[in-house]
Amino acid sequence: MDKKNLLNLIKTGEGYTLEFKESLNHKEIGKSICAFANSDGGKILLGVTDKGEIKGISINNRFSSEVQTIARNIDPSLVVNFEIIDNIGIIYVPLGKDKPYLVGGSFYVRQGANSQKLDRNEIIDFLQNENKISFEKQTSSFNFKDIDNTKFLKYRKKAKFSTTLSKEHILKNLNLLTNDIPNNACALLFSKRITKFFLNADISCVLYQGDTKAVMLDKKVFESDFLSNFENAVLFILRNTKTRADIINLRRVETPEIPEAALREAVLNAMIHRDYFVQGRILVEVYEDRVEILNPGKLLFSPKDFGKVSILRNPILAGCLQRTEFIEKIGSGIKRIKKLFPSVKFNIDTDWFCIVFKRQKIIESTMNVGVNAPVKDTVNVGVNVGVNVGVNVGVKILKLIKANNKVTYAQMATEFNLSTKTIERYLKILKEQKKIKRIGSDKAGYWKVIDK
Repeated sequence: MDKKNLLNLIKTGEGYTLEFKESLNHKEIGKSICAFANSDGGKILLGVTDKGEIKGISINNRFSSEVQTIARNIDPSLVVNFEIIDNIGIIYVPLGKDKPYLVGGSFYVRQGANSQKLDRNEIIDFLQNENKISFEKQTSSFNFKDIDNTKFLKYRKKAKFSTTLSKEHILKNLNLLTNDIPNNACALLFSKRITKFFLNADISCVLYQGDTKAVMLDKKVFESDFLSNFENAVLFILRNTKTRADIINLRRVETPEIPEAALREAVLNAMIHRDYFVQGRILVEVYEDRVEILNPGKLLFSPKDFGKVSILRNPILAGCLQRTEFIEKIGSGIKRIKKLFPSVKFNIDTDWFCIVFKRQKIIESTMNVGVNAPVKDTVNVGVNVGVNVGVNVGVKILKLIKANNKVTYAQMATEFNLSTKTIERYLKILKEQKKIKRIGSDKAGYWKVIDK
């Protein structure tokens, strides 16, 4: 660098890649070198004040070796270049190739024109962003005996692995072993109950009345393996949103208000990209006017690049699922969701990411159900309780009663994967609408569908 360029550089002032120091303070220079190495590299000008005034510095024969000593004390050690122009020293700090670097037991990064010490959570974020720490590769109390063989065989079939390959061979080649021990990614995929090992790895699905959290109608917490939780979460949404039914060529054709493919992409995106280091859990909320899928964990890139850039937080999981039908092409999920449901919204905060599917108001349609009784698709449940959950469920209850008029509350709850209380609400509304009536006692009686 020549003197003219140096003077112009000083005029620009301190910034992300430039810092001024009046003297060679070993501790302060060490922090700055560490911060530049952990960021994008930079220059430290010695003999210049914070305000850009040139004071100069007395440079002796040992000056250059002192600078290199400071750099070598960084962990891991660094090699920096040092140049002298007149009475100003210039330390050139390269972008570190072995991040993270620390000095004096602390991590530093550049934030604007300052060298900032990282706290615990910031260190975790930094290491994740640099792919230096991976939840997937870590091990816990999960071991080979905890692998649910039924779930493993189901996955092996979906991934089309040869039956001649051993379990250990498949796990190793899928990077599901760390030092020959099943890792956290393996636990997520093949545990019988994942919350036994990670309390925050379940999925909570909640159905609300109306468009607020004031009244909860139903709640399910799925805490099995990764694929089971994924499928159950999608089914929860489908059961509790509307389905338009049309009779085409004498056949009933059902069309979900939110395309199933879009829902599957959204739930899978949340599960693959979620941050398992944070205590939050994936939350699916179904309201009268929207469906929200909340994923804990910040983006690994700038929000302005959302939909353009894809950085995998959990690449092992993604790689395993890409071998099945669940992922067609890694990194294209957001684009497919937008294509399938153009009005979808994405809300991004510092610590979470949310996908919002807007819903339309209830539209009732008349169709022929069962033997010969015309009923409305919504069975008016949405109108009476202020929620769309009655869509399709009411019709299915009528069908079930026609097939078995002694069906119990518990059997209905199991059939539709709903709580008994929720089933009771539907039956009460159907009775009020004179769609059904109860003959005899709750224990010994039976149901009768009223055909009009």
